[in-house]
Amino acid sequence: MIAAHNDEPPLASQHQQGFIDGPSSARAERAGGENAGQTPRTLVAGVGNIFFGDDGFGVEVARRLAERDLPDGVTVADYGISGMHLAHDLSNGYDRAILIDATPRGGAPGTVYVLEPDAPAEPNHALFDSHGMQPEVVLGMLGMLGAATGQMLIVGCEPASSEPGIGLSGPVAAAVNDAVRKVLELI
Repeated sequence: MIAAHNDEPPLASQHQQGFIDGPSSARAERAGGENAGQTPRTLVAGVGNIFFGDDGFGVEVARRLAERDLPDGVTVADYGISGMHLAHDLSNGYDRAILIDATPRGGAPGTVYVLEPDAPAEPNHALFDSHGMQPEVVLGMLGMLGAATGQMLIVGCEPASSEPGIGLSGPVAAAVNDAVRKVLELI
């Protein structure tokens, strides 16, 4: 497991910062207690499949963010394709979530977007896919869990290719630093 935290013991505080490889570690970080009346909690979730080219964009941005000093209350995690784990963690009381993912919208490859998805009116059980990472699927899973999260934003990048293969295309690799800057502005 890859993990980087501030100098506090791993479970001493729920406002630790760092990179958590895997959703179970994200849940463990919150085991320190409630955060009512304290620093708002933000989950920055890198999502995507590193085995499909530019779909690994979110994972790479999360890795780079983990190398940064982040404000208290911010957790960066690589969820890969674990949509159910992400929904479960979001149901545990984050004030804000920032999902980072490849986001095809028809623009030039490498274009970085900041989007705010609409919450579904009611849970859609037909959307359920334990590996699905589309925002509407994650939001639908939250509804199925009887939970909600605060504000949800997506920092997305227009992919050039999501064909099988490891590594980002040139335009998407060049957009990683821009996405890191955008996330830092949002937190």
